Amino acid sequence: MKLNVQELLIICCCLFVACLGQVKFPEQEKDPNFWRSWAQRTLRNALTLQQLNQNRAKNLILFLGDGMGIPTVTAARILKGQLSGQPGEETQLEMDKFPYVALSKTYNTNAQVSDSAGTATAYLCGVKANEGTVGVSAAAVRSQCNTTQGNEVTSILKWAKDAGKSVGIVTTTRVNHATPSAAYAHCVDRDWYSDNEMPAEALQAGCKDIARQLFENIPNIDIIMGGGRKYMYPKNTPDVEYPDIGKHNGTRNDGRNLVQEWVDKMKDKRGHYVWNKSQLLALNPSSVNYLLGLFEPADLMYDLERNTDNEPSLTEMVDMAIKILRKNPKGFYLLVEGGRIDHGHHEGKAKLSLYDAVEMDRSIGRAGLLTSAFDTMTIVTADHSHVFNFGGYTHRGNSIFGLAPEVSDVDQKPYTAIAYGNGPGYKVVNGERENVSTVNYEEANYKAQSAVPLNYETHGGEDVAVFAKGPLAHLLHGVHEQNYIPHVMAYAACIGSNTAHCSSGTIGVRPVLSSVVTMLAVTRLLC
Repeated sequence: MKLNVQELLIICCCLFVACLGQVKFPEQEKDPNFWRSWAQRTLRNALTLQQLNQNRAKNLILFLGDGMGIPTVTAARILKGQLSGQPGEETQLEMDKFPYVALSKTYNTNAQVSDSAGTATAYLCGVKANEGTVGVSAAAVRSQCNTTQGNEVTSILKWAKDAGKSVGIVTTTRVNHATPSAAYAHCVDRDWYSDNEMPAEALQAGCKDIARQLFENIPNIDIIMGGGRKYMYPKNTPDVEYPDIGKHNGTRNDGRNLVQEWVDKMKDKRGHYVWNKSQLLALNPSSVNYLLGLFEPADLMYDLERNTDNEPSLTEMVDMAIKILRKNPKGFYLLVEGGRIDHGHHEGKAKLSLYDAVEMDRSIGRAGLLTSAFDTMTIVTADHSHVFNFGGYTHRGNSIFGLAPEVSDVDQKPYTAIAYGNGPGYKVVNGERENVSTVNYEEANYKAQSAVPLNYETHGGEDVAVFAKGPLAHLLHGVHEQNYIPHVMAYAACIGSNTAHCSSGTIGVRPVLSSVVTMLAVTRLLC
């Protein structure tokens, strides 16, 4: 029997995958007592949670994995393990170690499948909002400037600042991107990064761009780190790092240099501006009160592609932020966004996305070492999911970016375990689905195959996970509306509107009370 080239490729590919599939899982897993002992340890740990942490939260940290749906969490867990030479499935992410887990419903007021702006308004400002808008209620209409005034809503970052805490924003996107902007801005269009992106009528009506609001709305945000340099400088100003690349030049039409204005304002307040990794790591946290770090003209690089000499990792930024913020005896609030998880998925490049998710998990671990669950509430969640998944009956230890151990029933071609419901990975070659065995599907910029052709993969609409630890973390349980999150955090820290319960250091309901009395008491305090 003669085989053509394509058939030979398929057979070789399947044999290769079959060999890969025979990963030797740990020998002890064959012993039932291994699993029973593991379950008993987990049970003992669960029983200790009866002693609820009733302390007041001095510090609040919210880690937001943009687009980090549950399939992304699972795939990142496997990748983390495989990067350390393990099969991967048994690995624990740092967020996996948090004792309380809930689900968050992510819809916007006008959208079943949400965007990052309306969701940010929910988990930062405590109210659901329309897609594309930040820091305004659902009464505001996207791109209509005249619907802004009177519909502004404030964020937990401002509640914390008003209570005397230090506050910070750390992101791998632009500091004026959708997620961070809801912490300080009131804008009916998430894309109004600078005045250059705004329509003339909006400027004439008095609306402000988001970059300007970053420095004007909440005076003296203690820590601001991320990308977005070009939105802070006058139009055509060459970028300090890429002076010969026109697309990185300043964008502002009003001629303002917002960075220099910040430097002038903070020169006598121990404020420091940095734009590269060496400048950041050279700082002594004990001598810094305010920090502005803008490390790219727009978004930071994907962690897998990052220039490790020039650009800090998310973990390095978080480390510096906490070391500065924790000097405040009243505590701090810190928003940390792993924002490029989302961008990798949109591009159909799962490898870039998942490496960024693993890096965010490293930053969660670092934050845990620098703080204590005794007085720090830490929450890890996502704003929304993506139409990303993996499957295909892959064997234990199969590369998360690898092939399934079988071929398609229809075209008899292999397929990768990772796939998207839609996106740019839809590719037809000679009228047929591309044969993935002929390409490098493990390459960083490989676009995983998708079912529906789109230039830009879309968000997913399912619930996302909420991981919580620290004071009153048990108030996150079951399935919640996304806007519940900042209310819980504020209640735990005695900031914002819920302060009637804050007369002592122990602010929760005593565990000796019955569950019925407990629920009644908490309900009364929240109302």
